[in-house]
Amino acid sequence: MSSISIIGLGQMARVLADRALDGGNTVEVIGRDAAKAAEVAGALGRGATAGTVGAAPAGDIVILAVPHGSAVPLVGQYGDALAGKVVVDITNPFNSSATGVVTPDGTSVAREVAKAAPASVHVVKAFNTVFGHVLAQRRPLDVFIAGDDARAKASTSAFIESIGLRAMDTGGLEMAQWLEGAGVLMMGLGRQGVGNYDFSLGVSIAA
Repeated sequence: MSSISIIGLGQMARVLADRALDGGNTVEVIGRDAAKAAEVAGALGRGATAGTVGAAPAGDIVILAVPHGSAVPLVGQYGDALAGKVVVDITNPFNSSATGVVTPDGTSVAREVAKAAPASVHVVKAFNTVFGHVLAQRRPLDVFIAGDDARAKASTSAFIESIGLRAMDTGGLEMAQWLEGAGVLMMGLGRQGVGNYDFSLGVSIAA
């Protein structure tokens, strides 16, 4: 099993922490409000702990469950405290109407995170194409991932599989741009074709 640190205390952070614990992983939750982080860890139980912002995360895998605009500054703040970690960026850089992304063409939040991180950090994009409330329903889901380091993707995939999901590798970190675009696609489907947000994207293998 994996050791996971989750930076963020929102819905997605809590759902991921809960599922990670169910999968037998160790979990540390980290938030700027230390009291709230301790409260979340206590509510999760099962050995979940609360970490301190800026201190070296306990987990080998560090999940950035924060607003997209906070991801790069946060990684810069941590600096060498992230050395040797796998950093998983789950953010979606939506514009104000969620009809596009705010990142320039040719890049992504994940790639900017990789630039801001120490050289020994390996960044993986994952979970941005899964709605938090759908993840909480414990359906069998596909999680699309992208990253440049094979071992980092393997450890992220093992974590994903430990929580009952299927990891689908889309390629190198350049694919994160398109995964973030898929997040926009999902918002459009929710508004139009599907008419709600109780769905997921997945891969069906033709016979």
